[in-house]
Amino acid sequence: MFNLAEIKDTIKIEPSGFRKPKAQAITDEINRKYANKVLQDIGLCIAMHDILYASEGFIHHGDGCSYVTVVFRLVIFRPFVGEVLTGKIRSCNQEGVRVTLGFFDDILIPHGYLQENSEFNADEQVWVWMYDENEMFMDLDEDIRFRVESEQFFDTSPSVRPKKEGVDTPDLSANSAKQAPYSLTCSINGDGLGLLSWWGA
Repeated sequence: MFNLAEIKDTIKIEPSGFRKPKAQAITDEINRKYANKVLQDIGLCIAMHDILYASEGFIHHGDGCSYVTVVFRLVIFRPFVGEVLTGKIRSCNQEGVRVTLGFFDDILIPHGYLQENSEFNADEQVWVWMYDENEMFMDLDEDIRFRVESEQFFDTSPSVRPKKEGVDTPDLSANSAKQAPYSLTCSINGDGLGLLSWWGA
């Protein structure tokens, strides 16, 4: 579920950070820049793990900030396909079941990936697994075990329209504001998967 990713970047340290030890100032800036951000084809950044290399800082005369070339490792959330995770049901609709891990919410279990003989109860707005004539409700906030089937990365950065009078203008309409930059498609169609209460866990 969690991995380490090696990154190289030039880190800008404001003059207010000069009073800190160098390693602390770098760590604070890396966490500010990367924490809770999605890197395309890498995953969701959680926090900096360690610094592998840091150059001497050089002062930019235009702004008085110090710029340091740093090679560091980030803790990344990116489960592998086939990995089994446990979360909580966040919401249900006819599309399927949405799950949260607390720090990551973009998890969908489509209706086709639910247990066989699952039906959507429009009145209760929950899915129900019909098992041996028993109604097994998938209530909100219940603990659920699921398997990762696929992952999707979506570039949410604005594209650039053709220059107009020598100015590049962002085209925000090119990307959907509702599209998550990183999401998981998962399933509970299998023994031991689904609500923990179903299996006495």
